[in-house]
Amino acid sequence: MGSCSAGRPGWHWACVLSYLGRSKDQSQLGAPPSAMVSKPLSNKHPGLWKMLTVAMCVALVGCLQAQELRGHVSIVLLGATGDLAKKYLWQGLFQLYLDEVGKDHSFSFHGAALTAPEQGWKLMAKALESLSCPSDMAPSHCAELKDQFLRLSQYRQLKTAEDYRTLSKDIEAQVKQEDLREAGRIFYFSVPPFAYVDIARNINSSCRPGPGAWLRVVFEKPFGHDHLSAQQLATELGSFFQEEEMYRVDHYLGKQAVAQILPFRDQNRKALDGLWNRHHVERVEIIMKETVDAEGRISFYEEYGVIRDVLQNHLTEILMLVAMELPLNVSSSAAVLQHKLEAFRGLRGLNKGSAVVGQYQAYSAQARRELQKPEGFHSLTPTFAGVLVHVDSLRWEGVPFTLMSGKALDERVGYVRVLFKNQAFCIQHERHWAPEQSPCLPRQIIFHIGHGELSHPAILVSRNLFRPSLPAHSWAEVQERPGLRVLGRPLSDFYAYSPLRERDAYSILLSHIFHGRKESFITTENLLASWDFWTPLLDSLAHEVPRLYPGGADTGCLLDLELNGGHLSFSQQQPEQLVPGPGSAPKPSDFQVLRARYRESPLISAWPEELISRLASDIEASALQAVQHFGKFHLALSGGSSPIALFQQLAMGHYSFPWAHTHLWLVDERCVPLSDPDSNFQGLQAHLLQHIRLPYYNIHPMPVHLHQRLCAEEDQGAQTYAGEISALVANSSFDLVLLGMGTDGHTASLFPQSPTGLDGEQLVVLTQSPFRPHQRMSLSLPLINRAKKVAVLVMGRTKRDITMLVSRVGQEPRKWPISGVLPSSGQLVWYMDYEAFLG
Repeated sequence: MGSCSAGRPGWHWACVLSYLGRSKDQSQLGAPPSAMVSKPLSNKHPGLWKMLTVAMCVALVGCLQAQELRGHVSIVLLGATGDLAKKYLWQGLFQLYLDEVGKDHSFSFHGAALTAPEQGWKLMAKALESLSCPSDMAPSHCAELKDQFLRLSQYRQLKTAEDYRTLSKDIEAQVKQEDLREAGRIFYFSVPPFAYVDIARNINSSCRPGPGAWLRVVFEKPFGHDHLSAQQLATELGSFFQEEEMYRVDHYLGKQAVAQILPFRDQNRKALDGLWNRHHVERVEIIMKETVDAEGRISFYEEYGVIRDVLQNHLTEILMLVAMELPLNVSSSAAVLQHKLEAFRGLRGLNKGSAVVGQYQAYSAQARRELQKPEGFHSLTPTFAGVLVHVDSLRWEGVPFTLMSGKALDERVGYVRVLFKNQAFCIQHERHWAPEQSPCLPRQIIFHIGHGELSHPAILVSRNLFRPSLPAHSWAEVQERPGLRVLGRPLSDFYAYSPLRERDAYSILLSHIFHGRKESFITTENLLASWDFWTPLLDSLAHEVPRLYPGGADTGCLLDLELNGGHLSFSQQQPEQLVPGPGSAPKPSDFQVLRARYRESPLISAWPEELISRLASDIEASALQAVQHFGKFHLALSGGSSPIALFQQLAMGHYSFPWAHTHLWLVDERCVPLSDPDSNFQGLQAHLLQHIRLPYYNIHPMPVHLHQRLCAEEDQGAQTYAGEISALVANSSFDLVLLGMGTDGHTASLFPQSPTGLDGEQLVVLTQSPFRPHQRMSLSLPLINRAKKVAVLVMGRTKRDITMLVSRVGQEPRKWPISGVLPSSGQLVWYMDYEAFLG
């Protein structure tokens, strides 16, 4: 750089003039005399003059570019004396310095915390003692660079806005004193999230760089506790920083095997194009197991639990990398982030049946001790979770993605496993199969994140799939290790590759931050999409009692999982007590299906699973009977949460159901577009229709969305639906109507204190609900009472009070619309679980 900055302006003009072809008339452009080159040389050797001019111009342009790029970067590590900084961040910053030293930027590193300067410097200096260089670097060179890094690092106390103003002035003074250009500033928030807003305010008001320099602020998870808190935090931070200035870190995106998923898919497009889809993939597993427990972190774990700690962020981000459509240019941050957001939008909503949770046995005792809870305290916080995810896209329809993580398990390992279907059928015994490449061997691709028996990051592809392509400068084939097995198969079954040089995730992410590569970070849109996906499940599990497990190898098969249609469950029944004792609580099997009468009609009561099974069987029996006698079965279904388990049971457990001859109608609908998550039809589509073969012309959604309007009286949607029923259903008498009962006694969308739909000639009516969305369309009570059979499904402890009340009242539909349900010539049957019936 010395020769470039030697102040010879004449050469600038000579290059420009030569380029413009005007070197003979330099005086017109005001070129200084020093720009003139002696005439004898140019006159005698014009070719040589041109060559020298071009060479000097090329050299000068390179020098000018270097001067243009050269700039000073200040990196401020907030929370510089904390655990994360000690373990990873200072080493990551040192690695960044090693990678960039001698290139186009100069650096200063500012460790910051609330601690007083003297004590803070001591703590920071202790953290800096453990800095290390790559193993292939000469010790003397390492010592030299480490000494440089320490000289560039300083500690400062940052508490007030004035402290931040002082820091900004010091950076400006340093840049001016060393005759540098400020390129930008990085602020790394290694502090608790409750401190984010105050720090952000101070940076924005007092420590932004000047014009022409960039600002990058880096945040560590957790980014909220649910969708609402994440939205609030995002809004607050968005008032101080632009989206392009914010980098939310998920350190799993920096792990080498994870960071290679998209490049691997890109580099192997030709081989994967025909395989990476529902026709060939049997299932995908995304796993992170830990042997350690939560001791020492109980206060954090009580607030977040394993789903918020691991699945909502780390495993979901990996899921996106596997499931998203591959951009044409995987190097484009914008394209990657956009495709990731589109993949989020394709995730099917989760429900209680999508997940199982567990808790290691010692957890509650640890919580009592660390949080000083009373002796009787028992936590419901899960330390283990398995979640079944489906992606509603043409590529992945029907493919189960299983996300699993837990503490106090039998091994520490993380991996992504894409298991392919195997259509081969080998006649000969396995001992005669072609070694390692037989088509009958399992076909899989594994992104091995780390630990486990393999112990290092790796990408493994079954030899009976294809030989993968990986970047030769950074990945190399793993040497054979006899006896080593990966997920039950010998290493020799795979083409296995590992990084030539292992790098910590934080060093990779810090490099990406420095270079402004945003594809490895969480945007606000993607963050909120993730919380939007996970929050309903978290809410539904808030009071779920997790399965207890001993921990470690003693857990045995207690946490083994089983996929059953759209459900995930434990393979083994929960032992009632891991330690036997007197006074055991009654088990579900101790109760038989209870048959009784309720409001003078038949009542069937059982535990939820058995009740749903019985109702599904009764509906199937009604369908078979109707088809046998009349050739078709008209079934009207209610929406809401209670029927979801029934829909899933019908879809996955009743293969003799005469769907081809069944017409499906809706009992009621919210006045929202049919694609809206609040739509009853959307729930029916998600949990039933997409899993069965029903002729599309036998599906009858309510016409709530006509002429780009919702439930407008003048569109006559209710009359249209009534006309369709009259035309297709004999005597407008459904074979079976499924109803529910609200805690206020409403049924369908017929509500107390509202006469609409309770009597009269109208078959279908528009009503007003006290709950959002307020506008509804509903079958009327007279139409419901024409049905040959009405089944009322009532589930959950919250229905106990209304169940008791309705059992004692007469037929008063204006107060309790459900009390008006009494088929004129058909049958009414009540289906109640024990919690609704007995409390």
